[in-house]
Amino acid sequence: MSVAEKVGNDQLSWGRLRILWSFARPHTGKLILGLLLALLGSAAGLASPMVTKWVLDSLGGSASLSGPITALAVLLVVGSAIWLWQWILLGTLGERIVLDARESIIRRFFRATVPEVTRRPTGELVARVTSDTLLLHQAASSSIIGLINGTVMMAGTLVLMGVLDLVLLGTTVGAVILVALMFAVLMPSIAKAQERSQEHLGRLGGVLEGALRAIRTVKVSRAEHRQSERILAEARQVAKFSVHAARREAMAWTIVWSGIQLAIILILGIGAWRVSEGRLEVSSLIAFLLYAFNLMGPISEISQNVTALQSGIAAAGRIRQVADIEVESPDAGPERADRQRPDTGAERADGHRLPGGDPTDGHQPHPGPVLELRGVSARYGPDAAPAVSGIDLAIPRRGHTAIVGPSGAGKTTLFSLVLRFLEPQEGEIRLDGRPYREHTHSEIRQRLAYVEQESPVVPGTIGENLLFTYPDATEEEVRDVLAQVRLTSKIDALPEGLDTPLTSSSVSGGERQRIALARAILRTPDVLLLDEATAQIDGLTEAAIHQVIRDRAARGAVVTVAHRLSTVIDADTIVVMEAGRVRARGSHEELLANDELYRQLVEALRIAGAGDTDASPRTAGRQVGNGDGRSVVAGAVTH
Repeated sequence: MSVAEKVGNDQLSWGRLRILWSFARPHTGKLILGLLLALLGSAAGLASPMVTKWVLDSLGGSASLSGPITALAVLLVVGSAIWLWQWILLGTLGERIVLDARESIIRRFFRATVPEVTRRPTGELVARVTSDTLLLHQAASSSIIGLINGTVMMAGTLVLMGVLDLVLLGTTVGAVILVALMFAVLMPSIAKAQERSQEHLGRLGGVLEGALRAIRTVKVSRAEHRQSERILAEARQVAKFSVHAARREAMAWTIVWSGIQLAIILILGIGAWRVSEGRLEVSSLIAFLLYAFNLMGPISEISQNVTALQSGIAAAGRIRQVADIEVESPDAGPERADRQRPDTGAERADGHRLPGGDPTDGHQPHPGPVLELRGVSARYGPDAAPAVSGIDLAIPRRGHTAIVGPSGAGKTTLFSLVLRFLEPQEGEIRLDGRPYREHTHSEIRQRLAYVEQESPVVPGTIGENLLFTYPDATEEEVRDVLAQVRLTSKIDALPEGLDTPLTSSSVSGGERQRIALARAILRTPDVLLLDEATAQIDGLTEAAIHQVIRDRAARGAVVTVAHRLSTVIDADTIVVMEAGRVRARGSHEELLANDELYRQLVEALRIAGAGDTDASPRTAGRQVGNGDGRSVVAGAVTH
């Protein structure tokens, strides 16, 4: 290793040690108290051999044994009480440090930008919160105290050995130095093996989590064995490096134990010779041997805590990566959007909020579009190609805007920009005429509602999922949105109703999608963003969803990313995207007549041409000319 590499590694270790200390720093007072208790307990232990010598000397001189025996009893009781207090204190402190670390990491995750989180395996992020933080328990609480206490106790033991006999002390110090040198040689490899083990443990969590999410695909593909082997490969790597660390630790402990035993044998031999020569009292030899036996305690304490500290430093290096995750700009009052309705509109007669302003308080809405993209270009990384380029798009304050295009056209990216999951590199986005940069993330999202295509469920009950965005909704409002998405009978049929735990197996994909839609419309947002809200539902339910879209479009803005034509043909404006750009816009009839790509998309969909019932009620059975002599029935091309 070059000098530069060694210096770099030293700086990295000190940096990780500083991160480790940052978790312990808020608890400095308790750490100092723990150290004082440890030193007091060690002092009681160091006094015991001297009191034992007092007992032996009293026997030889026919003196009373009451004094030394009482002293031994007091030392036992006081020492036990001190160690009990210290163990409880440090155990509690360790759990508090782990909790603080987990709180810091979890808050960082949820403040992070969406690309920063999604580009990492979920299981690996979970491992940072679970297994990595556990390594801080001992490292950031008792390890530092143990190292100091072990060092002080070793020094005190050696000093008292010197008081008893300098020759035997020299023998002991020689053995300790030899053990320390051999232990120091082994420690770097132990730390490296533990760090590699933790890295593979994080990967194991990521691969396993992804495979379990796709368990149906794994089984249908008959890939259980292949996928198991892939995951087990990471598990074997964890075991490989853990075994390597265990072997090195075993070797280190063997060296420590053997060194101490060798020192005791030498002490016993040399001490017996010195007693026979009359240069050492028998009571002093026994006391010295007790100190030699006790010397195993501080040496073991130091070695154990060095090992734990190495593990903690390795974990600190991984936790440091979480601190490097880019976060969204801080919001003033980040919980406001979760606790209140958006204060952007008046109340309807039924208690729901109308977007766009309240004429009764003199506040008039911005006269232009509610959302506007001006020359927006964005990419997912500094070296990545633009996902969208030069987007100019205005979303009117009311009405339904549908966005269509082939895969990779930039539809999802457009939603990510509007929701401020992704920041544009060029151009600007405006909300109510004001640039996004003048709004906090919370202020923007307070005005929007979003239904994802996969409609993931939030851990909890059906009721908790419905109230996730707007927890203050009344029971009447909840029943109203359930009726709109035709879920009332389903919920009423469940034994626990809204209190039914929501899992992927308790509801179908279509029901999960409707729950997500109900959650979004419960808050009556200014802009409702739907990423293919009719992807997993039957025709009758789809008609209800279309009615919801029409109702919302009459009072606010609805923007849908659509892959089914039945979602598109009712839209007031259809935006056709291709290769990250807006290719065309207009009504269904206008685009059929004027845009070749849109006609191709319609032909590829063929929604209602073969008896499909997915066409909306408004357009079912209607023929529209497409400008080339063919006709479209309910949006599907016929020849």
